[in-house]
Amino acid sequence: MTVFYKKVHNLKVAEDLLSFVNNELFKDTDISPEKFWLGFDKITHELSPKNKKLIQTRENLQKKIDLWHIKNKGKKIEIEKYKEFLFKIGYLKKEGPDFNIETKNIDEEISNIAGPQLVVPVMNARYTLNAANARWVSLYDSLYGTNIIESEEGGSERYDPSRGQQVIKYVREIFDKYVPIDGTSWKNIAGLKVKDKNLIILKDDYEYFLKNKDKFVGHRGDANKPSTIIIKNNNLHFEIIINPKAFSAAHDIAGISDVIAESAISTICDNEDSVAAVDSEDKIICYKNWLGLMKGDLKIQFEKNGKNLERKLNPDRSYISRDGKGLKLHGRSLLLIRNVGHLMTNPSIILKDGTEIPEGIMDAFFTTAAALHDLRKKRNSRSGSIYIVKPKMHGPEETAFTDLIFSKVEELFGLKKFTCKIGIMDEERRTSTNLKECIRNLKNRVFFINTGFLDRTGDEMHTSMEAGPMIKKGEMKSSKWIIAYENNNVDIGLKCGFSGKAQIGKGMWAMPDKMKEMMVDKINHLKSGANCAWVPSPTAASLHALHYHQINIFEEQQKIKKRDQAKLDDLLHIPIKDKPNWSEQEIKTEISNSAQTLLGYVVRWIDQGIGCSKVPDINDVGLMEDRATLRISSQHIANWIHHGIITKNKVLEIMKEMAKIVDKQNNNDKRYINMSDDYERSQAFKTACDLIFKGKEQPSGYTEPLLHENRLKRKINQN
Repeated sequence: MTVFYKKVHNLKVAEDLLSFVNNELFKDTDISPEKFWLGFDKITHELSPKNKKLIQTRENLQKKIDLWHIKNKGKKIEIEKYKEFLFKIGYLKKEGPDFNIETKNIDEEISNIAGPQLVVPVMNARYTLNAANARWVSLYDSLYGTNIIESEEGGSERYDPSRGQQVIKYVREIFDKYVPIDGTSWKNIAGLKVKDKNLIILKDDYEYFLKNKDKFVGHRGDANKPSTIIIKNNNLHFEIIINPKAFSAAHDIAGISDVIAESAISTICDNEDSVAAVDSEDKIICYKNWLGLMKGDLKIQFEKNGKNLERKLNPDRSYISRDGKGLKLHGRSLLLIRNVGHLMTNPSIILKDGTEIPEGIMDAFFTTAAALHDLRKKRNSRSGSIYIVKPKMHGPEETAFTDLIFSKVEELFGLKKFTCKIGIMDEERRTSTNLKECIRNLKNRVFFINTGFLDRTGDEMHTSMEAGPMIKKGEMKSSKWIIAYENNNVDIGLKCGFSGKAQIGKGMWAMPDKMKEMMVDKINHLKSGANCAWVPSPTAASLHALHYHQINIFEEQQKIKKRDQAKLDDLLHIPIKDKPNWSEQEIKTEISNSAQTLLGYVVRWIDQGIGCSKVPDINDVGLMEDRATLRISSQHIANWIHHGIITKNKVLEIMKEMAKIVDKQNNNDKRYINMSDDYERSQAFKTACDLIFKGKEQPSGYTEPLLHENRLKRKINQN
């Protein structure tokens, strides 16, 4: 793999990237390529030294924390002395006066519609289009195709009428709860029509109304014989499709053939943890797909079941309102773009000192440039905003730097200040402990904060690596620090005026095949105060959306405001095992579980460039894995080796055992290359081992440096 560069002012730019920017990115905008490169060159050389200085600050703080724990080894950590030390070195910042965020021009999907949020690798056009179109998903299909409904034909391709009836019953019971009829049940209805601005429900020659008539908002087709009835509850819509001729309506006296649920209200198109983008070739794919979404012309052709299909963005959904007016519902999920963090650099562009460009700076300019097309058309953001999710920032100085980056972006592109809105990923310890001040630095831009358990745990382990052996991974979710962390995020968000203005989010449901379990567990995200939470698929989005019909999250947030705020002391509690007494078998089981999922993810990342996939765990349960899961596994094993819980040789032995299991789990993948055929020659196996054995030295415990380095080597070998 050879990269050819051309000099553009003081930059050396990969030729393929230069061609994309000059010929595609700015086409039909007011920005000429020459104007862009001139300004980009100047700004990049101004910002890059600041970026490097922030990364150096991370390393300096980590060294001081390591030395403090080594000096106090064997002593019980006294929280007041620990806090005093953290304030002294600048890790903790003094909290300023209360304030409310001042972000303006926010779309309603962010401010007042609570619902599921999809995260999709922007590198995959088909998945990205599926996610964008997941604003509306068949509830019948989602229920029929998952383990929520149990029947003998659950895994069969043949339609099971009994299973279909169970789906209909399930949906009718949902309607009875959230949009009840005055005097009867949805299970008994015989028909639907519209009369005098009201929905008329027919049963036994009687006419009934909804208990809350305002929940009926419109219809399609003839009023006396509508094809669709549209209902609204908690700012979310259901479309009741009436088609007596459809096979799904064969046993339905009301002729209802489907119910379409408003599902993925927003989608994060991800350039970060879920993609494997290591060079200009990869980055162009990401940028092109985002550009296609922003222009509205992204299409993909593919073959499925012997048929040639095309996927493109869905149009808006027209209907007739109660007042007889023609109105539309937005047809697509509101699209956000996640850039990379401040750490990584990328070989796509070389600066005048010979170093690679900070990738986060490159992302900021290129993803915003693509969104210029939407600012003109306003098909995505009707309010004229660009939504950038910024991950892995450490503390207030780094959120201030993000504000500076996007101020420069706006200046170069001639945008109104604060057009670029920023989502703060609260996934690093220094951000969690200083969250209020992090938000303050972005108070005119912030539209989103969320928690990410896995990355946050990885940073917890790395920051306190020298403090002692960490508790088991499975015990982390009930530890003192993480309870405080989850509560603190919501407490600070509400205190800063997020309710009704910005999103407070919670993390991913990682088991896409276990929807029944998700429906039991994930409602807790709403009870905790989150007005959006991550899901792995359109199906999961449609089902999780039902939780937002059950709970009015904005009322829930008002209750949460009254509770006592999470304590910093609890947030700083380090999850170490004081006197480890695990048996050899317990230790082996813990390491084996981590090693198996780690290998299952890394082998696809290195050999196939897959940044996010469903990886079978040691019990063959499919789990959605990305770099966040990799970070926690590698840091946990590295910590146990460092503190003598297990030896490096024993871990290597387990890694080889698990590699054989992973190879077997992938024996149906024709592209897969076995690791166990030759451990020494397997780039993927060596990378997985390095992530563990070099884990203590990795910046903040991140996996990206080693993954990128070895993926680049693999691409060179493949070519």
